[in-house]
Amino acid sequence: MGKADEQGFREFAVGHAAALRRTAYLFCGDWHTAEDLMQASLLKLYQAWHRVEWRDNPSAYARKVLLRTWLDEKRRPWRRAEQRDGEVPDRADASADPDLAEEKLWARDLVHAALLRVPPRQRAVLVLRYFEDLPVSEVAVAMGCTEGTVKSQTARGLVALRAAVEQLEAGAVVAS
Repeated sequence: MGKADEQGFREFAVGHAAALRRTAYLFCGDWHTAEDLMQASLLKLYQAWHRVEWRDNPSAYARKVLLRTWLDEKRRPWRRAEQRDGEVPDRADASADPDLAEEKLWARDLVHAALLRVPPRQRAVLVLRYFEDLPVSEVAVAMGCTEGTVKSQTARGLVALRAAVEQLEAGAVVAS
């Protein structure tokens, strides 16, 4: 890779690494795995950078690589046996109202826990549509499917997310 190509990739990686890591976390629910997914995706992008940089939207391509990397990782047998029981540490928001902070954290944690119960492709659609705020057409390109599939997966994913939230809330009431 030439110096100009390498510099272009470095600028892209520095500018997009945090967003890719956040998206990976929303996909998988674990910061360590998210870091691994982000790094694996950036490695794949680096290897294909001479083809990628001339495209209109390299960040969309990066999201697609991240999504494919995550889905491939989900298919690996050793991942299925691994249990994730750890708690993700919360970060304090200094600007938040202390009275509302606990409620916001509870709601965020509830939605995230419910999101992890949604099937992978539906979760991917929900993350790309609602957390990344992508239009249906870009999600279809990233997932390699039709816009109709994105719409149906979104609808099914929202139903699954609502059901998971209700189950988690019912479990919290029983545990109290």
